[in-house]
Amino acid sequence: MAITKYSDKDLKEFKFLIENKITKAENDLALIKSAYMNDGNNGTEDTSPTFKAFEEGSQTMSKEANTQLAIRQEKFIRDLNSALIRIINKTYGICRVTGKLINKKRLELVPHATLSIEAKNIQK
Repeated sequence: MAITKYSDKDLKEFKFLIENKITKAENDLALIKSAYMNDGNNGTEDTSPTFKAFEEGSQTMSKEANTQLAIRQEKFIRDLNSALIRIINKTYGICRVTGKLINKKRLELVPHATLSIEAKNIQK
């Protein structure tokens, strides 16, 4: 019979991997937020009004892009935290569609995955 869940040793390795990814993701999020909070004043007070307007438009686009990045990063962190909960519950790595184990290599690349490649292909 096929293995229906990962061993405690495997789960411990995945937990370590996920905790490291969460730390990095939280650091990245802090950088994104600090860039968003930066007033962006690059000393254009004394330059032409046209340039100033152009720069303000650029800042608006940059803030929108940073906001989108921050939202994606926050979702990534939530997904990783959910993966940690699945590790605690010993349900980590089990495909929510097929009930089979998700390939270990896939989980190493996408540790918050809840679908096997087989299930992803079915969804297409």
